[in-house]
Amino acid sequence: MVSASKEMVIYCFDTLSVHFNGGTIPPPAFDDGEFPLFVTWKKAVNGGEPRLRGCIGTLEPRPLITGFKDYALTSALRDRRFPPIQAKEIQYLECTVSLLTSFERAAHYLDWEIGKHGMILEFTDPDNYRRSATYLPEIAAQEGISQFI
Repeated sequence: MVSASKEMVIYCFDTLSVHFNGGTIPPPAFDDGEFPLFVTWKKAVNGGEPRLRGCIGTLEPRPLITGFKDYALTSALRDRRFPPIQAKEIQYLECTVSLLTSFERAAHYLDWEIGKHGMILEFTDPDNYRRSATYLPEIAAQEGISQFI
């Protein structure tokens, strides 16, 4: 089983750095494979807790090398919730990569463990538009959620 690694994070930083400064992305120090993946950027300001700066990925399996290259830039520059990351911010950034595996449909809304499982919510709104949201496994714990009522 492949798991996320610091080499994948380094590759995302290399990709973003080359975007701003030019040059060639060094070859990745991890093996390719195909997985759904996400790239998350956070920024620490004035010594405070790091705040989300961008997070985008895909639920469809993608080759890891091209997937991390694409989503490192997409999450940094095109997450509609935030202005694009600028070159001067790189020194303050943290990056997390996520590989998603073992999808299963929950039988009940309490049928998951905080910090272990992520969640994909899909529904149709009152105007008949399909909506969805993805929450990675670490999000509930980071947001201080420890139980569900």
